[in-house]
Amino acid sequence: MTVTTLTSRELNQDIGRAKKAAKLGPVFITDRGRPAHVLLSIEEYQRLTGGHRSLLDALSMPGMEGIEFDPPKIELKLRIPDFDVD
Repeated sequence: MTVTTLTSRELNQDIGRAKKAAKLGPVFITDRGRPAHVLLSIEEYQRLTGGHRSLLDALSMPGMEGIEFDPPKIELKLRIPDFDVD
């Protein structure tokens, strides 16, 4: 596995290079000399996270499965506005 480090500026100037490097291993992206982000291939990400996640899984809140949500019903009535000025 090859580890690559790029500055934010280098990433912005050559995203293709970063994507190619991510196929070989993680790409660390630095801001002001400090690691700030890591770019991974989707395969590596899935390996680390244990597989695919659906959008529903990504948005769910663990531990909240048993809570029911029943919002109150509201009744909307349409009114015709009165634009007459007295």
